[in-house]
Amino acid sequence: MQSGNVATPFGRRPMSLALARRQAAMAEIKQGKTADKWKVFRDASAAMELLGIQSNSLAVLDALLSFFPHTELRQDAQLIVFPSNAQLALRAHAMAGATLRRHIAILVEAGLIVRKDSANGKRYARKGQDGQIENAFGFDLSPLLARSEELALLAQRVMADRAALRQVKENLTICRRDVRKLITAAMEEGVDGDWQTIEDIYVGTVSRIPRVSTLSSLTAILEEMQMLRDEVVNRLEILQNPENLGTNAAHSERHIQNSKSESLNEFEPRSRKEQGANPSSSGQPTYEQHRPIPLGLVLEACPTIIDYALGGVRTWRDLMSAAVVVRSTLGVSPSAYQEACEALGPENAAVAIACILERANFINSAGGYLRDLTRRSARGEFSLGPMVMALLKANGQRHLKVG
Repeated sequence: MQSGNVATPFGRRPMSLALARRQAAMAEIKQGKTADKWKVFRDASAAMELLGIQSNSLAVLDALLSFFPHTELRQDAQLIVFPSNAQLALRAHAMAGATLRRHIAILVEAGLIVRKDSANGKRYARKGQDGQIENAFGFDLSPLLARSEELALLAQRVMADRAALRQVKENLTICRRDVRKLITAAMEEGVDGDWQTIEDIYVGTVSRIPRVSTLSSLTAILEEMQMLRDEVVNRLEILQNPENLGTNAAHSERHIQNSKSESLNEFEPRSRKEQGANPSSSGQPTYEQHRPIPLGLVLEACPTIIDYALGGVRTWRDLMSAAVVVRSTLGVSPSAYQEACEALGPENAAVAIACILERANFINSAGGYLRDLTRRSARGEFSLGPMVMALLKANGQRHLKVG
């Protein structure tokens, strides 16, 4: 294989250090290495987005490989093909000349082929007396052999991501169906609770599902939808529990109907016993403490924190960044906030800061209040749900008064 030297391109085409490095890497191909050219092509096709190439680029690569007479790319073989543009365009589905040249350049830039230009820029092969090719000028396919393992790994990564995306889409569809039907059933059967607010949160979450889905964006939406489903199921289970209906549900109903109350007691978190939950014998935090409340619910209950985020709050990362700014504004020490992050988790700590900001006028010491919440969490007595729902109710009442 003739690949030991760095070849500069003919004419006005520029040379780059990246191109020189790719050519140097071809000289380091392991001795005796082989690869099936069509398997390498399939791997490159699967990883086309990661490689930055297009479908027409693959058509050109397919055509170039068809000019190589053997199925296997071998380290000790002549891997340069030298078709004319007319021949290459014909095998690339009659591609226009300008398009052909553009996609050849894309393949070179992606590091899948290398040009080996002659002195006059023509493509040809020079044969020896025995009829074997001694030297050739054209397109070197050696990068495909050199990167065969890398391309296989990229293809596997793409396939894994596609499978994960399909799974997330399926889970989100099922979760949406569950939430929608449970809310509808609760509303139609007259179950006590602010189901209209929950429905609004559901609609808001659905509206943020992107048209072009990515694994990260859909995963975030799925987590919020699962949290909302858990909240709906939890409310229905509490209402169906005869013990809770006799005591805690009545207390909760009085708490919700007390629309005139603006005291700080309404803002205080309730213990697990007050929520009707069974304390864990291990003393571990509850599920709610480990996972954040749906972001849409937090922003509806605590809209003030949006003013502290550059560009608004669209993700949990945005909320956590804004919480750091608010922490400083409220005079909460870094150590107090760090302890809250360790006890509640970074997302829930940010939610707690957002809640404290919303009622800052009623709290003497934001830092002391946050430390108290942290201590309650360590004892398994703290839940963010009542805090957020109290603020959500209070904001709703203010909007009604303004209207």
